[in-house]
Amino acid sequence: MVKATAMNLYGLKVIDFHSHFPVRRTGSGGWRQRLVEQYGETKAKVILENSQRYRGEWRRMWGFESPETEAHSDEEQAERWASDIEAKGVERVNFVTGGGNDRLAGLVATHLDRFTGFAHHDPFSEDADRELDRAVEELGLRGYKMIASSQTRPVDDRVLYPLWEAAERLKVPVLMHFGVLGGGGGPPRDLRNMNPLTLWEVASSFPTLSFVVPHFGACYWRELLQLCWACPNVLIDSSGSNQWMRWMPYRLTMEDLIRKVMETVGPERLVFGTDSSYFPRGFSQEYLRQQLLACYSVGLEQGSIEKIFHGNAARLLGLA
Repeated sequence: MVKATAMNLYGLKVIDFHSHFPVRRTGSGGWRQRLVEQYGETKAKVILENSQRYRGEWRRMWGFESPETEAHSDEEQAERWASDIEAKGVERVNFVTGGGNDRLAGLVATHLDRFTGFAHHDPFSEDADRELDRAVEELGLRGYKMIASSQTRPVDDRVLYPLWEAAERLKVPVLMHFGVLGGGGGPPRDLRNMNPLTLWEVASSFPTLSFVVPHFGACYWRELLQLCWACPNVLIDSSGSNQWMRWMPYRLTMEDLIRKVMETVGPERLVFGTDSSYFPRGFSQEYLRQQLLACYSVGLEQGSIEKIFHGNAARLLGLA
């Protein structure tokens, strides 16, 4: 049963559709190693220093504390997450990454009343479709997440069709990050994969499969709206600071984004998320307040707000 605190803080139920479980890593990490392999040690160091600087600016902008340096076990982090969202009046958090499918599934299982998770294995691996089958049918994960911008091959490559067929058959959503990775995210690996319109033929070929594009397209706002116009099975995820708006050649605010979504795709295709990922911040209440304020500012009725912050996520995750 959902505890009463899930509604008390904001006057509505909240599901965070897009967060990342803060896994404990060893060694230098896959991202740094990829940068070294692609650019060499010296250039990789510069990219990582730039990333650190941008992340520091972002945290100061929002008043966020720096990520903790103390190591915690996965089990400790799971308990902290469960306590954090309960204290903040959040019903459930969906982790779109978490150190691999098996690892995340094990963590989700510790709090099935509070957590769900997505498979996030390499889409171009030889058995990607079979691994999705296993992740959903055996491990209990409820969707698939990939970062299109970091792939080296186009995401509309037909070699991925068995993966989309598996997702369609399993009736689970696909979350696909397009656009910039942010100043702290490093360079993309294929510029073509930054554009959400790359998904056009795929989304059209699998009309019963729900594709969710996060961060309002991350600088590709116009292209995302065009994709949504052509493909009713594409939804928008609101997660993150959305600071990309500052880098657009025209003025954009959160109110502008919410208003345009309502004018075009409607409240049934907007899903709330935060992109939360680390402690001591935990669940980002600041993003929730910003987005909720924008919804009220543009005059959304309560029913539409309930869909955005709870109902749509519950439907996509098979919880409705």
